[in-house]
Amino acid sequence: MDLAYLRAHPEHLPTFLTHQRIRETPVKGGDICAASRLTLDDGHSVFAKSWPETTSRPVPEGFFATEAAGLRWLRDAGTVAVPEVLVAVPELLVLDWVETDEPTPEAAERFGRELAGMHRAGAPAFGAQWPGFIGALPQDNTPDPGPWSGWFARTRLAPYLAMSVSNGALTAAETAPVEELVERIGEFGGDEPPARIHGDLWPGNLLWGAGDRVWLVDPAAHGGHRETDLAQLALFGGPPHLDRILAGYDEEWPLADGWRERVPLHQLHLLLVHTALFGAAYREAVGAAARAALRGAGRATVDR
Repeated sequence: MDLAYLRAHPEHLPTFLTHQRIRETPVKGGDICAASRLTLDDGHSVFAKSWPETTSRPVPEGFFATEAAGLRWLRDAGTVAVPEVLVAVPELLVLDWVETDEPTPEAAERFGRELAGMHRAGAPAFGAQWPGFIGALPQDNTPDPGPWSGWFARTRLAPYLAMSVSNGALTAAETAPVEELVERIGEFGGDEPPARIHGDLWPGNLLWGAGDRVWLVDPAAHGGHRETDLAQLALFGGPPHLDRILAGYDEEWPLADGWRERVPLHQLHLLLVHTALFGAAYREAVGAAARAALRGAGRATVDR
């Protein structure tokens, strides 16, 4: 199987893998899926994601199709580099391989400008035309005209708060400020039309490639708020040269007043997903973000 054959017959790849007709090398993946590098007969490499055999749960219906749809949609914006989807079948997703390189300030600034361009490509509504996943959890992508604030509270905060309370990850000390945020979300300002966002843009979902390009992978793509992507980028230590990314972004499409105060609010979505998925290890981060967001709301009210 070479690249031309794979493009013409993507549905044949699982059979080739089952019969060990393709060289497969495990590589570091995420917390959810198994990952490997496949070397085709023409020497071309591709990246494969599959549902791990070690889990007792079956792959959720539409899981890889959703990721493929999001990757294609982000790639269609023609700005940020996004790997080509080569195969999307129920049990497997295969992308073109990206050779990585060292992060540089030049790549960071270019990425910031390109990310602004991708966001500016927009979306017809909040949500998407495909079912949503964030990690292994379902995410409500029902198209919604907005405004953003109410949609974000209903679909990106409240469901994962409920899951995190149900699994015992959060106590009343963390739950109360998040519930207050959901009730007061209209005080934060910053409503904008839907942007074309990655939706899970923590630093691990950036690939620093050759030629000063940064590539986007593992999206939970949908129409959302551009500040969500930028806030998620700052989580877990942030990527190299974050200041240069933000400078490039602001040069291309300046951010609205008060965006810094809203960073913790936008980060709460992904932090609540982590408590829903992984439990109490992220409890303190949720509480700290919720309290910081409430302080930011107070400053925004004073500014107005």
